[in-house]
This record gives sequence, C-alpha cells and structure tokens, in this order.
Amino acid sequence: MATKKKPLFPNRLTLGIDEAGRGPTIGPMVMAAVALDSKAAAVLTRKGLCDSKTYGAGDDAHQLRSELAAEVRLRAVFVVSVEIEHDEIDRRVCKGELNALERECAGKLIEQAPSCHKIIADGKRMFAALTLRYEQFISVDRAEDHHASVAAASVVAKVIRDDRFHKIRMRYEPELGPITGGGYANAATRKWLRAYVEKYGRLPDEARKSWPYPFVADILGTVRPLTSQVEMFA
Repeated sequence: MATKKKPLFPNRLTLGIDEAGRGPTIGPMVMAAVALDSKAAAVLTRKGLCDSKTYGAGDDAHQLRSELAAEVRLRAVFVVSVEIEHDEIDRRVCKGELNALERECAGKLIEQAPSCHKIIADGKRMFAALTLRYEQFISVDRAEDHHASVAAASVVAKVIRDDRFHKIRMRYEPELGPITGGGYANAATRKWLRAYVEKYGRLPDEARKSWPYPFVADILGTVRPLTSQVEMFA
C-alpha cells in the first residue's frame, strides 16, 4: 500500500493582528485578529487581499474592502474584533498609555484565538513586549504588506471602523453638512469641526478630547480639552 506523501508546504495556521482608527480625531479605534491557514491565505491573496489602505478612500474603496472582509470571514478559521471608544482612548492617552492599551487589546484577542503556529502583529516596537508572553509571537513593521493574516485583520478592522464612522456622519450631516476626510486631522475634518464648535461652543461627543484642536482654540479657550493627569492635577 502506497504511503501518503506529505505536502511540500505544511498548511500552517497564522493569527494576524492590526488596527484601524488610531489617528483620527473623531470616532473609535478598531482592532481585529484573523487566523488563516496557508491555503486560505493563498486564495485570499489571489483575490486581491492586501493592506486596507492600498484600496484608497471613498465609497468604491469601502465596497471593495467590504467584499474582501466577507471573503475573509468565509475562509478564516477565526475572526474577532474589539472597538475602543473615543472616551476610553482619551482616558488612556491622558495617562500616556495608548500603546499599552493596544497591547492589552491585542492580548485579549490572542486569548480568544485558537492555537496558532505563528502570531503576527503590525508594529515592531508597539507589540514587542508580547514576545515575552507568547512564544510564537512576532511584531513587524508593515506586517500587512507581507502576511495575509495581518492584511485580513487590517481589512476587517477598517470596514468596522468605516461603518461606525458612517453612523456618526449620518447623525450630524443633515444639520452641518458632509464630514469628509474620514474624521482624520485633515482640512476637511477641521472645517467641519470648526462649523460644529462655532454653533455649539464645544466639540461633538465623538471627538477625542485628548487630541489637540488649535483651529478652534479661539472658541474653546484651549488647544487640548483634556491634558495629561500630571497637568490636570498639578
């Protein structure tokens, strides 16, 4: 009886971790973890999976990412995400703990995942400390460019983040017009925030108060509505 040949390339399981929304002034940050086996990673790569930012902005890009996210969920062994709200980000930024917050969230995602041959997170220095907790863990800069599981996590996180931001837009745009620019600190977002602050004398609820707002300091009386605890209680 002929023995079954071993595959040239073992079908290994890799968990990728990435985030979307660390930098915007408005809305949550989303972290996702996706476990892909080698076969699923190859199939998704052939379907065009790559870093979520490479697809650009706008409705067409969001549609493409949404379709890829659906493919990821169909083929992945495991998908999980966590949404970190703006007020939690503010609380941790005021303690100088934004990086620590991301590491904590990554650890929680890993604890929910199945056993994997490798765990890869995007951000070499950010997540380096987790190598002490997980033997199979590595952190790499631009990991989404080289590892399908991380690219998959970036797409899943970005779709969730964009859907959340869309709900924020729907809340405000009928009154104050379009919020373009994805809520990042760009000219379009600054223009919209200026219009909001001129009308209400404060930032909208979903704005991160620990971020600087020099373009409305003349109205708010401060550049940064929330400062570090050392400054707040000195």
